[in-house]
Amino acid sequence: MRAPRLASLELRRFGRGRLPRAALVALLLLPLLYGALYLWSFWDPYGRLDRIPVALVNEDKGATASGQKITAGDDITKGLRDSDTFEWHEVSGAEAREGVEDGSYYLSLTMPSDFSERIASSSGDSPETGALQVRTNDANNYIVGQISRTVFSEVRTAASTKASRSFLDRIFVSFSDIHGKTEKAAKGADKLESGIGTAEQGAKDLSAGLKDAKAGSGKLSAGLKKLNTGAGDLEDGSRQVADGTQTLADKVNGVADEVGPFLKDNEKAIGDTAQLVADAASGIRGDLGTLVRTAPAAAKGARTASDTLDTVYEARCETLPVPDAACPDLKKARQAAADVATVAEDVDTLVADQDGGLDELDKNLATLQKQAQALADHSPHLSEDLDDAVSKINKLNAGAGKVADGAETLHTGLGTAKTGAADLDTGLGKLTTGASDLGNGLYKLVDGSGTLADGLHDGAGQIPDYDKPDRDQRTGVMSDPVRLASRDLHKAPNYGTGFAPYFIPLSLWVGAMVAYMLIQPLNRRALAAGASAWRIALAGWLPVAAIGVLQAAALMSVLHWAIGLEMAHAAGTVGFLFLVTACFAAIVQWLNARFGAAGRILVLAFLMLQLTSAGGTYPVQTSPGFFNAIHPFLPMSYVVDALRRLITGGGLGPVWQACAVLTAFTVGALALTALSARRKQVWTLDRLHPELSL
Repeated sequence: MRAPRLASLELRRFGRGRLPRAALVALLLLPLLYGALYLWSFWDPYGRLDRIPVALVNEDKGATASGQKITAGDDITKGLRDSDTFEWHEVSGAEAREGVEDGSYYLSLTMPSDFSERIASSSGDSPETGALQVRTNDANNYIVGQISRTVFSEVRTAASTKASRSFLDRIFVSFSDIHGKTEKAAKGADKLESGIGTAEQGAKDLSAGLKDAKAGSGKLSAGLKKLNTGAGDLEDGSRQVADGTQTLADKVNGVADEVGPFLKDNEKAIGDTAQLVADAASGIRGDLGTLVRTAPAAAKGARTASDTLDTVYEARCETLPVPDAACPDLKKARQAAADVATVAEDVDTLVADQDGGLDELDKNLATLQKQAQALADHSPHLSEDLDDAVSKINKLNAGAGKVADGAETLHTGLGTAKTGAADLDTGLGKLTTGASDLGNGLYKLVDGSGTLADGLHDGAGQIPDYDKPDRDQRTGVMSDPVRLASRDLHKAPNYGTGFAPYFIPLSLWVGAMVAYMLIQPLNRRALAAGASAWRIALAGWLPVAAIGVLQAAALMSVLHWAIGLEMAHAAGTVGFLFLVTACFAAIVQWLNARFGAAGRILVLAFLMLQLTSAGGTYPVQTSPGFFNAIHPFLPMSYVVDALRRLITGGGLGPVWQACAVLTAFTVGALALTALSARRKQVWTLDRLHPELSL
């Protein structure tokens, strides 16, 4: 009997009663439980996020910046309530925390009290970042937390963009202000350049004048130095004069007190005495002339008389035998005459030697005579003259004191003036140098101010001056300079479409797995009749493959017309799924035929390996190394890649590759099943009494 005949006989068993027919219907609909129901349950979860209760806490108190009221918290709250992102519940902070903890809310979004203040700080001296506070609880639902991070990231970006627009708008306004101020500064720099040129010429004139002043101050300093020295000498001399006049005044005043009464009482006697002195001086002057004339003759006469007495004494006292009784007297006379002769000779010698001195003495005697005569003439008025003289001496003393004090003041002033003149000379020297440096600096400043003016004019031309439309456009670009220009070549319209390539082969595998729980992998009649191994394998495979085709058709019909799955290549998708069911049926048949009851467990294990390594949810590269290693060797990996291209579109290279791999798996599995059928035709004790029966 041929394999198709055997396969039809196997299927006819399900038409012999209600229960077999119900089992066949359940078998046909089983993939819908895995495929359609799973995909239906989360076909478009992001489209129903508005049913998720979320707490919204707005504690923002607002702020003021540049005279404008900022209410960032209220603006975000209004925007969120107008959106369909979540089911927003405005509550207090405590209610939000409690709700997230007990599961009343899946998460909470809080805008703190200083939210607007921090955003407004961008225009101040200490800018700060505003923070939106998100509280999640993965114990409620992990996926909602992941979704919220994406949603709130968009909220944060929108809030940041709005704040940036406000901040940048002020910057562009500042550019316009800077442009105007720079133009004013350029005009001021032009005036500065002109003024500095005038100042430079003035500095040159100042430098020349200071040089002349420096020369004059040098001469002044030297002159004051000499004057100071002379003033010092004058101070010393005037002080000595003042001291002398003070001593004279003291003595005169003391003597006047004693002599005044005496002079008043003895004016006549003083006059007589002075007259006597005058007369005596006159007589002495006459006698002094007589002395000069008679001195030589007197000396000669005295010597002659002495010689005569010597002769007489020798004759009477030395020559005679008997001395004369008058010898003692003669001896005394002889001695006296000798003395007189000696004195007379000495006087003559003195007069001869003092001839000039006697003239001087005569002059002095004349002066004495004149003064004595004057005193005699004034003697009647001596007391009055004494009072007048004392008064004049006192005035002289007072004047000398004032002169000494003035000389001291003059000396001190000239000393200060000398120091000041020296400082002036030094200062003028520094001023001369400074004026020269000032002239040089102003020369450079003239060039610098010209450069400044030119630079300010150029800068004013380069600083932008934006009007409001241009400012709005630039603010929009700079607040959000990078836009995501995404282009999805083959976009899946919803979550379910993206996961369909993963759940469809899962449901078909489960369908084949359950089918071989009802249908024998190897036809027992064929085994007993000794049919060929290939015929036996095909006879066990064809019924399940046929049921798989019906399962695939039913599943895709429900997904397309009931749930709304749209396929880029609908016919190709259905045809490819027929190949998938054939492949899965062959693999499940071999596992059951080769391992018996244990094969059912292996079928489930093989399914788990395929699900974890197929990359149906996350890219397989994100899985551990073990799953990356087995990924290329399992058929579902190729099925998932091919269905993605058939459903969402794209190149069909992976589809043809999958067809080749699935065909190879199908042929290989059937070959292994045929080998197992050959072995099953030999009965053993293990087959008669299996260790495990399911």
